[in-house]
Amino acid sequence: MNVATASPRRKELVRIAARLFVEEGFDRTTVRMLAQEMGIKSGSLFHHFADKQEILCAVIEEGMFSALAIAREHLARLEAGIAPASRHQQARDRLLALARAHLETLLTDRNAHVVALYEWRRLEQASREHLVHLRDEYEALWRDAIEAAVAAGLLKGDALLLRQFMLGALNWSVRWYRPEGERSPDELAEALVDSLCRLP
Repeated sequence: MNVATASPRRKELVRIAARLFVEEGFDRTTVRMLAQEMGIKSGSLFHHFADKQEILCAVIEEGMFSALAIAREHLARLEAGIAPASRHQQARDRLLALARAHLETLLTDRNAHVVALYEWRRLEQASREHLVHLRDEYEALWRDAIEAAVAAGLLKGDALLLRQFMLGALNWSVRWYRPEGERSPDELAEALVDSLCRLP
């Protein structure tokens, strides 16, 4: 399977598919619907993708690439401007950077990430095997940050459960967050980290 591509046209088709999968659900979205929204004939769709399963895989892959890139960018900015600080403060700053990145990922490029959250179970085994290394890379960023926070005394508890709780809380924000509301994504990230972290 060769899902990743730099083709602007294919990327446009993936974005359209992501929107349809969110609006209609993967199972209810037909090839005819995809082709109509993309402005092409149904048969032409298969010049770009082998089948609907590959489209789903491409949507989720695009979202995962984006999530990794944004998280790494936030961490790189943090490390570039970091001043000497306690282990406690460094651990908090790293968690906060990841929380901000996660919300930026979810709330600015919503469709691909909603599909990843709710349609992962629709992936066939080959598609999951193609994507699992991206998921593992992303989760490793969180694992390292949370383990450092536990070691610094900032967080208390099982690191795996803490990661699942934090990502679960952040992911659920796609269901209730409204950009026109009182709090910005950065403020939400601060609130989450502050609610979990122990004072030094």
